[in-house]
Amino acid sequence: MNWLNIPNIDVYAVVAILVFFAALEVIHGHYHETHRNKHDWTLELIGFFVVAATKTMQVLAVVWIGDALLPAYSNVLSSWSIWLALPFYLLIDDVSQYWYHRFAHEYEWLWKHHRVHHAAKDMGILVSYRNSWVYYMLMPNLWWGAICTYLGLAPAVILGLIIKQVVVTSSHSTWTWDRFWYRHKWLNPITTAVERIFVTPAFHYSHHGRSMADNISDPNGNFGNTFSLWDQLFGTAKFTRQYPAEFGLQEDTDDPWYAHLLYPFMKAPKAESELSKTFKKEKQTGTEPYREVLQPGTYLYCQCGYSKDQPFCNGYHNGTKIKPMKFEVKSERRVSLCTCKLTKTPPYCDDSHLSLRS
Repeated sequence: MNWLNIPNIDVYAVVAILVFFAALEVIHGHYHETHRNKHDWTLELIGFFVVAATKTMQVLAVVWIGDALLPAYSNVLSSWSIWLALPFYLLIDDVSQYWYHRFAHEYEWLWKHHRVHHAAKDMGILVSYRNSWVYYMLMPNLWWGAICTYLGLAPAVILGLIIKQVVVTSSHSTWTWDRFWYRHKWLNPITTAVERIFVTPAFHYSHHGRSMADNISDPNGNFGNTFSLWDQLFGTAKFTRQYPAEFGLQEDTDDPWYAHLLYPFMKAPKAESELSKTFKKEKQTGTEPYREVLQPGTYLYCQCGYSKDQPFCNGYHNGTKIKPMKFEVKSERRVSLCTCKLTKTPPYCDDSHLSLRS
């Protein structure tokens, strides 16, 4: 018997994977140390069913549209070998999700629907289900899975979803399985091969880190879902084999679950929240340099101009294509940092602000 033909086998597999990793997180004491509040728990639990319902609706929508407009294409690819169908489905699925995820960090309207994913203050398997309903509804790879199912590639979609679920769940889990591999140098050739193909916990943890200033995190990189190949191909990969100490947003307004999940139909009550009715991201550039004595350390210089902590980054570059600039101060010294964003020697002032007076 072909196990891929068992009714609802994908549902059983996904639940089994989640239960397995949840058990590991319980064993490792994650839920005794979690920073989650009631809004986080509500959001993540509801989010799981939102994803399931969205996938179901998308399949039904594709079937209805297909039968109405393109009935000849129903199961047209059902004769394909699983060895052809699986990479066809899985690679297109994953590269489309890479770009969608990347766009969610580069365009403000989509960032507001993905922001909740980065509001989690610690990792865990349920973080996978933290996105707004709009984000899931527009997610191209979910539609791609529905289309492939209609075309007759259901076995490949089921197997692909199981593979994706293992990688995605493990890369969000607090059980960092790759930590053992990094400790043993004799495993390095295998470890390098694995992390250059698949998304590992260290690779994805970097994406969830709170700030680039820790020299581990890159919230605006490592966008891969299943494969790290796309980040390497498109220049957004960061391999550190380390794990951030802090997760979440730099400017966290602790928004309620309904604002995160149901935006834009329900807004956040705090005016300073990006999800509030009155929030407007505006440039905060200045006309004079920031002159101050800085202590030794790593700093993030705002390049987008939206930060309210000028000239330093506060995370408001999310929703733009501009990342902050990391710079080091090795000893206590007085600096003159650009606030007009016209300098040709960032982060330092080169007197370009004088042109604003003419």
